[in-house]
Amino acid sequence: MPRTSTRFVCQKCGYESIKWLGKCPDCASWNSLTEEIQVVRPPAAAARVLGAEIAAPRAITDIDIEEHQRIPSGIGEFDRVLGGGIVPGSLVLIGGDPGIGKSTLMAQIASKVSSKFGRTLYVTGEESVQQVKMRSERLGALSPELMLAAETEIDVVEAHIASLKPRFVVIDSIQTMHDSGIASASATVSQVRTCTSRLMRLAKSTHTTVFIVGHVTKEGTIAGPRVLEHIVDTVLYFEGDRFQAHRILRAVKNRFGSTDELGIFEMGETGLIEVANASELLLQERPSHGPGSAVVAVIEGSRPLLVEIQALVAHSYLTSPRRMTTGVDHNRTAMILAVLEKRAGLRMADKDVYVNVAGGLKLVEPAVDLGIALALASSYRDQPVDPTLIVAGEVGPPAKSAPCSRRTSA
Repeated sequence: MPRTSTRFVCQKCGYESIKWLGKCPDCASWNSLTEEIQVVRPPAAAARVLGAEIAAPRAITDIDIEEHQRIPSGIGEFDRVLGGGIVPGSLVLIGGDPGIGKSTLMAQIASKVSSKFGRTLYVTGEESVQQVKMRSERLGALSPELMLAAETEIDVVEAHIASLKPRFVVIDSIQTMHDSGIASASATVSQVRTCTSRLMRLAKSTHTTVFIVGHVTKEGTIAGPRVLEHIVDTVLYFEGDRFQAHRILRAVKNRFGSTDELGIFEMGETGLIEVANASELLLQERPSHGPGSAVVAVIEGSRPLLVEIQALVAHSYLTSPRRMTTGVDHNRTAMILAVLEKRAGLRMADKDVYVNVAGGLKLVEPAVDLGIALALASSYRDQPVDPTLIVAGEVGPPAKSAPCSRRTSA
């Protein structure tokens, strides 16, 4: 007979304790441990649940490598971020803020891969199948090979996968999945971790590609323990301002490709549209003759981009002037301010400084240093930068930067 076990689990990091603690010893979060009742199965029952035979260890030289060709999703920007396409048998986690377009992206991908490569199962735990079809009709994402199921029990989902044998599975979302073997509620650490582990075993044993959608907390991380990101093969973040049209898809973990690539989309009436010329989109709202704006050239993965750096320097009435940055490193911006004051004679000790990267990008390349310095100097002197100037260069404290600029036609 199965027996129950009571544990107190941290909802931030997944730390487990046999008694309640006010502060988590692992992540130092206060009041994050909640009581969860787990059902412990006997070893024989656990082996039957896994449904796999125990394989004896083999020499690494005797193991044959199966060649799996990547499968194109039909959306080039999505394939770019994955590293060239979908890897069969992989588990991909897609996170993003509510309303950013995760379900829209998954519906479009599910329709395209089902129409070209075979049966696809879309499991929704937040909507009914009628609501999913209404959205798919608006997106033009209807396919006879796309199967819908409104289900939250992971046992029933596995039964559907066993009977349909789909090539692709979409779980929307992982926080709604529930394992009956665990007494805690859905979206708790134990439920999310257990359901994700079962989906991982299923993907690896059947070579079925599984996409799982995850919600993002107010801190900007995927809801659930950090171990969730360690289980999956690929972690993608879908970012952007819900009140603007463009969206950015970036990889923070990818076992089968680079994490430097960016996918840029534009939200339209018929869903997400790939942006062929990303630089044009990022610069379309740039003022032609406005102080505090400079254009820098950066490399994101294998694609060069032109990005606008915006800066505002204003007199401060505070004892400690504000230094706020968005999209660039705060400490590096402080160093650039020190260089401008030391080398260029720009007194900014009593100034509030704000630096922003237009379009919501996060730039870590040192070549943007010169663009930040130029935008700051432009705002300080209230003089616009030549709109046809593109700059790139690293700024260091020992000496002046070695700029690299190029003029282009407007």
